[in-house]
Amino acid sequence: MFSRKGIRGNEQPAGWLFVAPAVLILGLFMLLPILMALWVSLTRWNGQGSPFTGDVPFAGLDNYTRLFTDEGLARQDFMTSIRNNAYYVFFVVPIQTVLALGLALIVNNRLLKGKGFFRTAFYFPSVTSSVAISVVFLFMFANGGAINAILAVFGIEGPQWFSDPRGLLHIVLSKFGVSSPSPLVDHGVFGLSWWDWLSGPSVAMCAIISLVVWTTSGTFMVMFLAALQNVPVQLEEAGRIDGANRWQLLRHVILPQLRPTTFLVVTLGLIGTWQVFDQIYVMSQGNPAKTTLTPAFLSYRTAFRDFDYGSGAAISFVLFLIIVLLTLLQRRITRERDS
Repeated sequence: MFSRKGIRGNEQPAGWLFVAPAVLILGLFMLLPILMALWVSLTRWNGQGSPFTGDVPFAGLDNYTRLFTDEGLARQDFMTSIRNNAYYVFFVVPIQTVLALGLALIVNNRLLKGKGFFRTAFYFPSVTSSVAISVVFLFMFANGGAINAILAVFGIEGPQWFSDPRGLLHIVLSKFGVSSPSPLVDHGVFGLSWWDWLSGPSVAMCAIISLVVWTTSGTFMVMFLAALQNVPVQLEEAGRIDGANRWQLLRHVILPQLRPTTFLVVTLGLIGTWQVFDQIYVMSQGNPAKTTLTPAFLSYRTAFRDFDYGSGAAISFVLFLIIVLLTLLQRRITRERDS
């Protein structure tokens, strides 16, 4: 008879043997490329030759400091991309979370007929090619597209979706004769004026936001639906016996049971929205006037178009740090609410 310590000692080599293929694959295709990209971010590699030879100039942290401290186009573009992506996250994550929960509540209704059809219909945009959907939306929001045609029926002049560089706040204030408040224009931080930070997302960014909300809500609906089906029926029946109406039942019984799923949905939403690339690449290329430029697309453009691979890699690692910090912050807020 073996002791517990002896059994664990005999099982340890076998355990490492079973996990070795997975560890090897992850190390070779994920950890090693990350370390290589980290080294590239510390150099001034232009894509010629190998970045791991002594011929490539070593930049140290210069590629990172240029994004925050140096006066120039690099910092201005990076801060512009952060501003655009912040607005994108601010609108997409809450809207897609609430919409996904609403769709899940609808298809989870016991009285709903044709549940399979509605689940498929709501989920279908999530499994469709994002590039194909982006092209369709690009035609829909064109100057002569379907959206402007529908607005024209109601006597509304459709906006120039992908040519107006003004933010939503700027557009609204211009209707009242206010163009650019001078105190906000004359002062700023990180190379952008306060007016640039606060003027809101552009019309083109709003079109991209509507596209992403429509395509991602179906995936998160499935997660909420799985969580709703695991809520004990006894809790709902007890709430009804106590006299709770539908809103009270949702707020005090169902939503507390969905906290782990809500945390997962919001976390995945934060990660996905900060990494948005394909919709930007297909629909706008960062235009108009860089109002749809995002850190992920800026990293690609800097590396593969400007051939400044060091700065492009540095942008990607700063973006990675932003995602990690926001995820940890959200985790801490969730724990405090649970406690």
